[in-house]
Amino acid sequence: MIKATETKLKGCFVIEPTIFKDDRGYFFESFNHREFCKAIGQEVNFVQDNQSYSKKGVLRGLHFQKGEHAQAKLVSVLDGRIQDVVVDLRKNSPTFGEHLSIELDNENKRQLFVPRGFAHGFLTLSESARVLYKCDNYYNPKVECGVRFNNSKLKINWMLDSNHIKLSSKDKSLSKKIFF
Repeated sequence: MIKATETKLKGCFVIEPTIFKDDRGYFFESFNHREFCKAIGQEVNFVQDNQSYSKKGVLRGLHFQKGEHAQAKLVSVLDGRIQDVVVDLRKNSPTFGEHLSIELDNENKRQLFVPRGFAHGFLTLSESARVLYKCDNYYNPKVECGVRFNNSKLKINWMLDSNHIKLSSKDKSLSKKIFF
């Protein structure tokens, strides 16, 4: 059984699993297709799992794929703590251009469902973090895009000072100008 709470961004949900704990440890279903779709009120078929390992201060994103290659994602943290950020890029959405920031970690086991039409990124807050995210569409490098993490229009309050943020060369090359 899971609890899904819609965020201020329509279609974006915080997912909280039921965790069974005792003196031996814990158990929970990290994903159950039937329960997940029922909780968010729509059918989503994940086709690809991605996993990353990042050191403290690594910021991955804000990434998205365009058009028919857009991806919905279910993000969870296997180990560590991250600041997960999504930006609504759906032109007809009442929250177009707005963002959401949430902490996810291996202790609370919360997940974030990100629908198609959003940019996604995360910042590693712990010494290291392993992140797993399911995608409902295959990766296509030809339509991958991104928004720079410090885009002035978005005004994202990152939880680490920008001097401590580490970016890939790809993410460094993203434009600081807003594209929408």
